[in-house]
Amino acid sequence: MKTLRIAALAALLGATALAAPAHADVKIGLLGGISGPIAAMAPAMIDSANLAISQVNEAGGILDGRKLIGVVGDSACNPQNATDAATKAVNLEGVIAIVGPHCSGAVLAAANSVTIPAGVTIVTPSGTSPEITSLQDNDTVFRTVPSDDYQGRALARTLLERGTTKVAVAYLNNDYGKGLAEAFRAEFEEKGGEIAGFAAHEGERASYRSNLADLAAGGADTLVILDYGDGSGLTMLRQALENGFFENFVGGDGMKSDAPIRELGADNLTTFIASAPVGQQSDALEVFNKAFSDIGGDPNAIFVTTSYDATFMLALAIEKAGADKSKVSAALREISNGEGEPILPGEWAKAKELIAAGTAIDYRGAAGEHNFDEAGDVPGAYALFKVSGSTFEVIAEME
Repeated sequence: MKTLRIAALAALLGATALAAPAHADVKIGLLGGISGPIAAMAPAMIDSANLAISQVNEAGGILDGRKLIGVVGDSACNPQNATDAATKAVNLEGVIAIVGPHCSGAVLAAANSVTIPAGVTIVTPSGTSPEITSLQDNDTVFRTVPSDDYQGRALARTLLERGTTKVAVAYLNNDYGKGLAEAFRAEFEEKGGEIAGFAAHEGERASYRSNLADLAAGGADTLVILDYGDGSGLTMLRQALENGFFENFVGGDGMKSDAPIRELGADNLTTFIASAPVGQQSDALEVFNKAFSDIGGDPNAIFVTTSYDATFMLALAIEKAGADKSKVSAALREISNGEGEPILPGEWAKAKELIAAGTAIDYRGAAGEHNFDEAGDVPGAYALFKVSGSTFEVIAEME
């Protein structure tokens, strides 16, 4: 009887093997901050990544007609969660590449612990810490958003140009907050501004009133909050408003969230502004804006252009690399280096044909042209936003 069972099982496994498709679907990871301090931002970012995936599948699929699958994982903007999510994506799901993680600390942890040792290429659309630049990553870590070294310095210059010469700075004690704060302080002081208070704070505390009182003691009427608008940044902003510690408020990209508007009301945020990356005006941006609007997305939501570009670029690189993860990194540089036939968002069929013919292509992204430097970084554009009704509107370009 035991022999018969073994024979039957062998026959079943043989039949299953024969019935299996010759080529499995191609998987990429989408590691987002679905929970945690940017939970309000993450859905739009995942939606824009999925738009790129759907365009690939609707226009002939990837490689020899296979389906491109986005495997979603929650990095929670937390190093341990990011490591766990990356481990699952790489070791269990077998992804070829990863879009994300969304937050800087999560990028650093996942890259060092999982993706660099595994030789898996990642492209983060929103990990902005300067620390990412210096990763010893064997050319496997890229981003479609500029480093905070650029954002912090551009924000400092913009505030000074607008007449704000004295500020206090509160920053979240993590890789994102520290990197952005240090870049801002260096530029603000170098250009003649005064930092009247500069202090780190831990996340997710019930009260920051003592922190705010200490910062306000320096006499600045403007508080720069470098934190997340879905988390402790929101708590700090609320308590600063409630207690009258400051008159004006400035946030980095992490504060450009719907949560402060929803929780505090636009009428209470008339003196609040925030910096954030923007897509440079181009045909590519217009194409993306229409496609994302057509599926019900908000093209002005933060990091949607960079998320889309990261996904579409990885698909192009995989198409060129032939599903060989060891070749994705080099292919990523080849499909966006300023040389070759221009490819706009959504032009998958055109790109696929050109790649098959051995013709060089150059992806022109919704967020910019993404010609990576040696560290996998890109230039970019930032703008200053104010609250307008239930959303944000641009009030100044940042240079």
